[in-house]
Amino acid sequence: MFLAYARDRRRFLLFGSRRRVDPATQRERAEVLLESLLTLGPTFIKLGQLLSTRPDILPPAYIDVLSALQDEVPPAPWPEAREVLEDELGPVEEAFDEFDTEAISGASLGQVYRAQLEGEPVAVKVRRPNVESLVETDLRVIRWSLPILLYFVDDSRAFSLENLADEFAKTIREEMDYEREAAMLTEIRSNFAGDERFVVPDVHEEYSNRRVLTMEYVGGTKITDVETLERKGIDRTQLAEHLERAYLQMIIDDGVFHADPHPGNLAVTDDGRIVFYDFGMSGRVDEFVQGKIVDFYVAVANQDIDAILDALIEIGTLSPEADRGTMADVMELAIQNARGEDVEQYRVQQIVGQIEDSIYEFPFRLPKNLALVLRVATVVEGVCVTLDPEFDFISTATAYLTEQGYREESIRQYAAETGDQLRRTGESLTRLAPKTERALDRLERDDLYVRIGVEDPEGVFGNLAKRLIYGMLLTMSLFSMGVLYALEAPEASVVAAVFSVIVTIQLYRTFRKRRKTRVRPQIGRQRLRQQQREEEQ
Repeated sequence: MFLAYARDRRRFLLFGSRRRVDPATQRERAEVLLESLLTLGPTFIKLGQLLSTRPDILPPAYIDVLSALQDEVPPAPWPEAREVLEDELGPVEEAFDEFDTEAISGASLGQVYRAQLEGEPVAVKVRRPNVESLVETDLRVIRWSLPILLYFVDDSRAFSLENLADEFAKTIREEMDYEREAAMLTEIRSNFAGDERFVVPDVHEEYSNRRVLTMEYVGGTKITDVETLERKGIDRTQLAEHLERAYLQMIIDDGVFHADPHPGNLAVTDDGRIVFYDFGMSGRVDEFVQGKIVDFYVAVANQDIDAILDALIEIGTLSPEADRGTMADVMELAIQNARGEDVEQYRVQQIVGQIEDSIYEFPFRLPKNLALVLRVATVVEGVCVTLDPEFDFISTATAYLTEQGYREESIRQYAAETGDQLRRTGESLTRLAPKTERALDRLERDDLYVRIGVEDPEGVFGNLAKRLIYGMLLTMSLFSMGVLYALEAPEASVVAAVFSVIVTIQLYRTFRKRRKTRVRPQIGRQRLRQQQREEEQ
């Protein structure tokens, strides 16, 4: 599969144009990757789950196929899990009143069982047996393989892959530590204390440690089980709004958030409250990132495209060299989609054409401190769209920002910055006249010199130098090959010929145009509507 990916990048591995790969072929390869991840075990299953939320790394076909890993994974046999449980808490019969040995949920790193503790129903999460050594071994394999993989991807995806590898190693180690999960769960629970819209299970600390976590059991309907929710009379639009508000609060206000909101970890009680499960993947947001996320959301709420691009650049997700005209069109399309509006297909094709015609590589990046935030944003969007295909993300975010006072604060900050800018402009105008007079005096005395620095961001001069050097080497090697052949030294002439071929390849590469990055915008809402229309037909 890696060889095929390399040939997609360079048709003849070392040189050649990029190959076009149709979606069917990509899907076939993605299914092979899925089977490989399942075979390789827990660490790679978790890696596949993380990759399935990273459209900055994988094409849409891979995202669709790998999303199957978001569902349950078969649990380890009960005797093995029992050994872990009894090593931590003692005999099961003594620790719990009752214990159901049939796991209610299986994951790549652990599994969950139902039990009775002091007359109350509880959920007991047990780490998979011997998973620690297996994970460490797999992480070493991933780290050793990364330099090879980076050779086959472009710079922007290499950036995201390196950050993904670092973040994945940190995240999976944290997820195996149930003491950390208990602490994060308790903190998030306290942040939602008194809010009747949400339920965060309580932790039984005396029955929890690094490998076992015992929590309050809260049942509910899977949040994407639309038919059951409809039958119970639960307002799905309101449910989607509550879900988005919960994550806005966690990321923007609290600074600590549940980072694994796929449908298996979200449920709804009969009275319409949202239940959060599995806090193993959770994260924190520092104040700088929180501020920039607020700037981004305020700009989106105001539909200020320039401010959106500025926020993305400041936070590090967009290259400052990006074509702002093209990126503005992309942002307008994203806002239209987030508002629940139909996106005209010709408009999508027009923007894709603009991107493909650009001579830069698509400039999105993903810094380490935003990896989990992006995961939350993409997965929550999918859940909300499933609940209500017409859900307006921007309207909900705007209402939240207004209620919390962020928009008014942004207006005051803008007014203050405008005042400072006017003051600096006035000061500059007062200094301009004397400086202009001095420059004219020097010009009159023939004492004015101008220094010009030539910038070469595209490396034109360097490329020209390479062509000259390779051309000279090629000329000399061809001449040497002819002389050696004439002197009846065939072995030496063959060496000269091989050298000539290598130089020719290098010379050819200097004339190649920079490869364009083909982008296929993923419009989740549009894809959902298309699937619904196909089902109706």
